[in-house]
Amino acid sequence: MSAIGTLNPGNSGLSSLIDISKTPTVDDSGITLPGAVTPDMVQGINVSLSGAGIEKAAAARGENSDIEESGLPENIQQVLKMIRKLRQQIAEKMAEMQAVMRDKRLSPEEIKAKLGALQAFINNLNGGLITANTALSKAMKQAGLTPEQILKAASLLMKS
Repeated sequence: MSAIGTLNPGNSGLSSLIDISKTPTVDDSGITLPGAVTPDMVQGINVSLSGAGIEKAAAARGENSDIEESGLPENIQQVLKMIRKLRQQIAEKMAEMQAVMRDKRLSPEEIKAKLGALQAFINNLNGGLITANTALSKAMKQAGLTPEQILKAASLLMKS
């Protein structure tokens, strides 16, 4: 069983170092589209959020706002967010395991099967967490952070 959004050794979550100077360019100056829309023909779309939607968006932003406002490099911020997400998923799966163990409607075989599946999922998440922590350590070393930035990253890492 694999987990979505986990990191593995081939995907550290850090941006790759692709040399875009060798990327071929395309000359599209001679291409015209029939019936192309001109700027004066485009109509805008107005979107309004409900009060609940605004609160939900603010809450989602609030989860990682401390990381985003930390002043740390973007790649380190992304790894810190991934670590938080993995920890949250592990806590959720642990709560699911507790619920399965308390469910009196399940037979012992069903409990064993569900717990096994949840444990396998948690093992995948833990593997992703280990990889993310390794990627964070490597990124922090490569970024040449100041002692204050290292302390900030460590404090953000300790927060759930």
